[in-house]
Order: sequence, then structure tokens, then C-alpha cells
Amino acid sequence: MKKYFALLSSAALLMFLSFTGFDCASTEMTSAKLYIQQKNYDKAIEALQKEIAKNPKSDEGYYTLGLLYADREDADKMVTNYTKSLEISKKYEKDIKVSRKAFWGNCFNKAVAAFNKAQSAKNKDTSVMYFEKSAALFNSGIKAEPDSADTYKNLAYVYFNLGKNDEAIAPLTKLVSLKNSADGFRSLGQIYYSKGADAKTAYDKSKVAADSLASLEFFNKAIAVLEEGKKSNPNDQDILVLLSNSYIAANKAEIAMGTFKEGVEKDPENKYFRYNLAVLYLGKNEYANAEEQFKAALKIDPQYLNADYNLAVTYVKWGVDLQKKADDAGKEDPAIKEKYRTALPYLEAYVNTKKDDAPTYELLGKVYSVLGMTNEATAAFNSADKIRNK
Repeated sequence: MKKYFALLSSAALLMFLSFTGFDCASTEMTSAKLYIQQKNYDKAIEALQKEIAKNPKSDEGYYTLGLLYADREDADKMVTNYTKSLEISKKYEKDIKVSRKAFWGNCFNKAVAAFNKAQSAKNKDTSVMYFEKSAALFNSGIKAEPDSADTYKNLAYVYFNLGKNDEAIAPLTKLVSLKNSADGFRSLGQIYYSKGADAKTAYDKSKVAADSLASLEFFNKAIAVLEEGKKSNPNDQDILVLLSNSYIAANKAEIAMGTFKEGVEKDPENKYFRYNLAVLYLGKNEYANAEEQFKAALKIDPQYLNADYNLAVTYVKWGVDLQKKADDAGKEDPAIKEKYRTALPYLEAYVNTKKDDAPTYELLGKVYSVLGMTNEATAAFNSADKIRNK
């Protein structure tokens, strides 16, 4: 977070007195200035309220009230009175801009301090308290300076730390409207994508149509945000991956494939682009293309377990398809066992690391069985049973 330094409102009140003096003022304005000089701000506010009641066109009265409320860190009343002063005349426009900037800077600094205390707090309740305080201060600063992109960005971070992702949507939406921030687009897209995934999970459990519709709506919102982000940040890999995943989730696989192909062209050493493109090819039963991309991902990162597993699945599905074609033709095809044999080292690599994955052990057992490796098949099935019976 950036830090800003600001003049305090009390100093602005003293400057106000030094420049305005007491000449040609109404009784109420004169009284208000005396009370300010005496630092009796409650009485000053009473006098100013009488002033604007008697003289609704008192630009000075509203301006001075704004200063007093700024000193009290009351953003709403400060803004209201400054706005009314400017509606009457532009006499105090420059001073109001300075005051609002100072108010914003003061809020920003205090918000940063509260954020830092929240992060260093050892007690969860204390941490939450400081995060809430930070959010309130950033929101006050926004009222004074509504076009500060950094304030919206930092406010969103606070909400993330509070686990209030939904509340982060508004500041992130404002952030990307003010500034083509890759961080803003990524974060906002991720929120919508996660909400879509949650709704899809709910649908899978309940089969309630409303959950399915909500899921699609959120995925489409993610797509809209991320497509806009891609326009201004065409080389951002995270935006591209998240956009492609959103396409897939929204059943727009063909569009997703084009996006991942573009990603591979721009960044051929990106294992995630390679992997996701391979998954799409696998979904279309384009086994040779899937094999090529999974292998490319594993060349980039030999420890990429998901690529190990899905490359093995590619060979197994390929073997199943070849078996079906051979059965239909009434012929034998030696390529069938070769596909299963090729799958073995990738499945073995996967279970050697993920030792608690029962479904993969079962798949491994089936591959051993097809290859006539009875002892190995029995051991794999037994491992799956042990995991499930824990």
C-alpha cells in the first residue's frame, strides 16, 4: 500500500481564520469564527447552522461547516456542506479541493496503519477489528476523493482479508472503471468465477435449476470482466488462464480453445496454457493433439502431476476407442495394448506422489489387468481398497 501525507483539518481551520478575518460578517459568522478561535467547535457549529438557516446562500457558512466536519472526520457532512457551498459560488473551490485532498490523505494513512496492525495482530478478533477499521477509513477517504484508484484497490484487499469477497466487488468494479488495472480485472474475474463454481457445486448436489442458472450467470459475468481486462492487458497470463477457464465452465469450449491457442503462441513455455489446451483436446477426443500438449507441459515442468495423470487418461481413453473400433471391425489391433502400456509410467508417477488417491489406483489396476500384469493389478486394487477403508 502506498502512503500519503496530509495537512490536518485543524490547521485548515486556523488558516481559514487568518485569511477571512471578521470584517463584514453576519453576527452568526462572527460568533462562529470566535468559537473556532477558542476551539469551541460545538458552539461554532451551532452558530453556523443559525447562519445558513437565516442565509441559505451563505457560501462561507457552508464552507466553514465543511471544515469543522472535516476536523471531526465526518465525511458525509463534510462533503454535503462543501457541495452546497460550491452550488452557491466557486469562491472557496480551491480551498475545498485542498481540504478534501487532506481529508482523504489523512484517512488513507490511518487506513494503512490499521491494515498493518491487522496483519501483525496475533489474535483473530483483534485482526478483524483493525481490518474493519481500515475498511471504514478507506470508505471515508473515497467520499472525499471518489476518483482515487488506489483507495478502491486497497479497500478490496481489506475485504479479501476479511473474507468478504462479495463486498470487494463494488470497489473492484470502480477500480477497473478508473484504471485498466490488471490486478483489478483478475480479482474481480476470480470472484465471479468462484461464485459460479460454488453455484455449480450446489446444483450438482441439489439439482435445483436456480443454482444452474446462477452458475451460468456468474461465469458469464467473469467472462465479461476478463474479456475487458484482456483488451487492456493482452499479455497478462493470469487473465488469459482465468478467462479460458470461465469459457469452459460456461460451456463455451470452442472459444476457450481459441484463447488457449493464442496463449500458447504468445507464451509457449507456459505450462498452464499447454495443459488447459490439452484438456480441451481430450474433451473432444483429439488424442494426438492432447498428447502433444500434455507432453509439452511435462517438458516444461516434469513434476506437473496433473499433466502426468491426464496424459495417462489420454492414452487409456485412446486405447478404449481403438478397442471399440477393433471390436466393430472384428479385428485385433496391437496399438490398443501399446496405448495402455504407454499410460503406465505416467500413472505410476502420479500414485508414487499422490499415495492416497483411490480412483487412480483403480485405474492403474485396470491398466495392469489389460496388460496381463495380474500381480501388479491385484496390488493396485488392494491399495485402492485400503485407502477407502481408512
